[in-house]
Amino acid sequence: MTRTFSGRAVVGGVAIKAAAFILGLFTGPTTLVQVIDTCGDLSIIIGALIVFVLLSADMKQRLLWRIRRKLAVSYIFIGLIPALLIICFFLVAGLFLFINISSYLMRGEFTRIVDQAGFVAQSASDGIERARDVDRVRNVLEARVATLAPRYPGASISIVSATRQCGTRTLEVPPLPRMVAGAWAHTEPPRAIPAWISCDGYAGVMTYQKDGREFSAVRAAHWLLGTNQVVVVDIPIDGAVARAVRDRLGAALTRVAVAIESESSGSGSIAESTPVATNWTEADRQGPGTSGRTWVTMLDFSDWESGAGRSLVIGFRMSVRQIYDQIAINSRTVLADLDLGQGLLVVLAVVGVLFLIIQAVAFSMGLALARSITSSVHELGEGTERVRRGDFTRRVAIKSRDQLGELAESFNSMTASIEDLLHAKAEKERMEQELRIARQIQMSLLPQGPLAMPGVSLTAHCEPAREVGGDYYDFLPIDEHTLGILIADVSGKGTSAALYMAELKGIVLSLSQRHRSPRDLLIEADRIISRHLDSRSFITVTYLVVDLRAGTIHYARAGHCPMVYVPGPYSAHRSPQLMTPDGMVLGLQLDEGRTFGRLLEEVTIPLGPGDLFVLYTDGLTEAMNHAGDCFGDTRLADLIAQHADLPADELRERILREIDAFTDSALQQDDMTMVLLRVEQVGQPTGTTALAHADA
Repeated sequence: MTRTFSGRAVVGGVAIKAAAFILGLFTGPTTLVQVIDTCGDLSIIIGALIVFVLLSADMKQRLLWRIRRKLAVSYIFIGLIPALLIICFFLVAGLFLFINISSYLMRGEFTRIVDQAGFVAQSASDGIERARDVDRVRNVLEARVATLAPRYPGASISIVSATRQCGTRTLEVPPLPRMVAGAWAHTEPPRAIPAWISCDGYAGVMTYQKDGREFSAVRAAHWLLGTNQVVVVDIPIDGAVARAVRDRLGAALTRVAVAIESESSGSGSIAESTPVATNWTEADRQGPGTSGRTWVTMLDFSDWESGAGRSLVIGFRMSVRQIYDQIAINSRTVLADLDLGQGLLVVLAVVGVLFLIIQAVAFSMGLALARSITSSVHELGEGTERVRRGDFTRRVAIKSRDQLGELAESFNSMTASIEDLLHAKAEKERMEQELRIARQIQMSLLPQGPLAMPGVSLTAHCEPAREVGGDYYDFLPIDEHTLGILIADVSGKGTSAALYMAELKGIVLSLSQRHRSPRDLLIEADRIISRHLDSRSFITVTYLVVDLRAGTIHYARAGHCPMVYVPGPYSAHRSPQLMTPDGMVLGLQLDEGRTFGRLLEEVTIPLGPGDLFVLYTDGLTEAMNHAGDCFGDTRLADLIAQHADLPADELRERILREIDAFTDSALQQDDMTMVLLRVEQVGQPTGTTALAHADA
């Protein structure tokens, strides 16, 4: 309560309300006290809302963490709740329908009584118009009362004079005196006709006062044409009316009241009702089959004196079965002694019971399916947890031959093969480690750093496409003023090419001390290596011998890439030259090397200060961009000639940057190796320590 914002908000709100209460004891209920108390309420509400939101989120997470609960909740919302809503909808719709139908039936019953009173009033008027004297008029009135008396003993008729005349036809009888027929026990006969009664007459429900109490009755008024006299028929709403309603509808009247409209809520809004006295007894309105719930209907009636429209509330008790019987009373058909309405009710009941049974079965099946699914998921979860801990012996029980069963079987197969995968992974890592070591060993076979030799500037670059490669270059000091430079490319890539490269290095190292001629060295190397080289493999080699004292380069090419030669500043034409003397690749094993020796050509090039020689493998010129275009020998030669005056190290980096820009950092497909030789002095004597690697 004190460590969280919500708890502090609730505690603070309680403290504020307590302070407002104490302050109110001294100052009374002032505006300031009310404002402080309201602030306390707001603080408590905000804190409670935050607590509710946090608890709801926590409960949701805890409740719905298991898939079984999620499926159960989903089924409840998808299957059960919609079914309950449908049932509730039809129950409410049925209740609404029966409310309106019961109201319609009761209104129709009172309308029938009103129509009956109006018919009697009109019939009496017609009879009076045909009568010749007062006695016959009295007989007409008595006869009309007699027609109503069996059902409505309190029915009464009266002839009342009005202040105006309706119609133009003149009666054959003289003006009639005020005459009455019937008991008129419910109220006094009317002595005048109100001005609001038109010449069309009136028939409806009215209320009247008697002994300080308000009663209701059905009243009809019909004009005698050509006179100012009106026939008035009254049927009091008493026990006889209650019995008639009971006999016709099976409904028991419970109350009659005058509705009072609310002035604040607008027209049509009933605020309360004033009870109207009735003379019916319990026996009048009760009878066999008059049970059920209480319904209410509204009847419009007019005040007799003023004609103001008002509403009469009729309460009655009627069962749903009685309402249904009234609906189906005109559609009943007897078929094999079976009432069609009752048959429909039976069918409806059977359908309802079947619906409930199907819903219960569906709910049970849904829970069972959810349990079967979640059980398999639970088993898989337990199995994955064991695997996470490193236990691969866990096996999931296969309980069904369905998709989940196949998943469990796949899990078992997976755990059975994980151990092999781990062994394979460890073996792969071991091999990768060995390849990294092999790369380090291979790179150690290459010259370590540029060679420091007075009169020349040498630099090189070698980058295998994989961990190890088949490109090879070497600087072979022969004496103080003579240097052998070799670059080779073993066909293929990977470990086999690297092994052939190591073998070639050993052969060349031994032969470089015996043969000063590049042609002789390559012929001997071909003879030796052809015995060990795979028939599907070969080696391209370029070997040159730099003699600074003599100022010459002796050069032979065994199927290798051209050598780029850019003359120094002393030359008038410094255009690049691609040197391509004849020669076959090493290791073809043809006629014991005779063809190789016959085709191999050695070239001698005089040296001058500033001359630049670049040896390279096809990894540079065959570097491709995303469009599939190669960098090419010509582009490389032009690039070297354009920047021939740069130091050897800077020129090497410039070439690599241009190739990388051309390929747009595409994946390297072949080993890339190059050697750059720049002649600085020619014919100068050298010291005894002339040949040494710079990093030695």
